[in-house]
Amino acid sequence: MGIFSEFKEFAMKGNVVDLAVGVIIGAAFGKIVSSLIENVITPLLLKPALDAAHLSTIEELTAFGGVKYGLFLSAVINFVIVAFVLFLIIKGINNLKKKDVPPPPPAGPTQEELLIQIRDLLKNKQ
Repeated sequence: MGIFSEFKEFAMKGNVVDLAVGVIIGAAFGKIVSSLIENVITPLLLKPALDAAHLSTIEELTAFGGVKYGLFLSAVINFVIVAFVLFLIIKGINNLKKKDVPPPPPAGPTQEELLIQIRDLLKNKQ
């Protein structure tokens, strides 16, 4: 088996393809979350505080001689939003999985019940 056919076999495994799709969707989702923070949350919730500090974005927050803690704060907000959305998605998937499990089949007669039925049948034949 050649190196290219081995690579093709490896790349086409379900886990590798699923991982690639997850990374691509994650990158796109990251852009959506960044836009949500910069264009929705910051103007609505943090605009009064930023205006008081004469800043336009949260990333411009600095302290102690130029330490940009605004970038860290923005990354923390991004993480919290992504983690919460992933939690909701996984919770929904788990709920769907629980509903798909069929109920266990009803239990059959016990050994004693079967023996009683056999005894009764034998009595009726005599």
